[in-house]
Amino acid sequence: MILGLESSCDETAAAVITPDGRILSNVVSSQADLHARYGGVVPEVASRRHLELVTPVLQESLAEAETSLDDVELIGVTAGPGLIGALLVGVAAAKAIAWARRLPLAAVDHLQGHVASLYLEPDPVEPPFLCLLASGGHTLLLDVQGRGDKARVLGTTLDDAAGEAFDKGARLLGLGYPGGAEIDRIAREGDPRAYEFPVARVPGLDFSFSGLKTALLHAVKELPPEELERRRADLAASYQRAIVRALVERTRQAAEQTGATRFAVVGGVAANSELRVSLPEAAAAPLALCTDNAAMIASAARFTRTIPYPGYLGLDAYASTA
Repeated sequence: MILGLESSCDETAAAVITPDGRILSNVVSSQADLHARYGGVVPEVASRRHLELVTPVLQESLAEAETSLDDVELIGVTAGPGLIGALLVGVAAAKAIAWARRLPLAAVDHLQGHVASLYLEPDPVEPPFLCLLASGGHTLLLDVQGRGDKARVLGTTLDDAAGEAFDKGARLLGLGYPGGAEIDRIAREGDPRAYEFPVARVPGLDFSFSGLKTALLHAVKELPPEELERRRADLAASYQRAIVRALVERTRQAAEQTGATRFAVVGGVAANSELRVSLPEAAAAPLALCTDNAAMIASAARFTRTIPYPGYLGLDAYASTA
């Protein structure tokens, strides 16, 4: 059995999978309600909450899988990128368990974890494929030629990530957190062509969402409060349409340049209903595996170089891949 731990942002998660990728448990405790009052994740608050949750989440995951630590043969943990304080909680817990049981440990890259969500049963996706990874902290186009770290970055965001753009847009519209789900929900009641928000044209295959966010800010400021209330759904629908257009157009452009015929979409933004409709040919991660979870980390651990006992005691977390 492989035990995965994830604590890179505001989800405390533990999962147990089999070596062939069957999910036995995947427990996620979200802190969304805790951070909603701030309109975004507060790193220190997240770290302290991870400390409170990591043990009960781990226990629940083992119980749901009807197994124990005696059956675990490998520990996989997110080492980065993410919020450094939050990551350290998961890394410390993983090291403690692995050391106590004399087990090997795999330090998993969070972004590779999202890609590895596609390799789980019951419908694993085989490379090669072009992968759009869109989440709260990252937006990447990846040329995935094999499992593990065999992915070439074709494009990334020059400023805000797509998920971050959703969160900031939701805050401007007076919606709740997390913003992506809120905008997706209210956009269904609006006209996506009511406002013509810009889609940035930057060199290469990179993304930019800061200008779009500014355009929404100006549109909101121009409306009196009662009119804003009436037009909120139209604004949300038009704003979402611009983000999705940027993601889809770049993905198709990358496919033309690389000759890729197979697409995949992973990350929190992969749960967006309009994005899924706009890329119908793409293999999308199951909804339960789009947001941060530990099953994807356990999956990635299968293709990550393992560190034998006790060589991981000096392992540290990293906030950024740069």
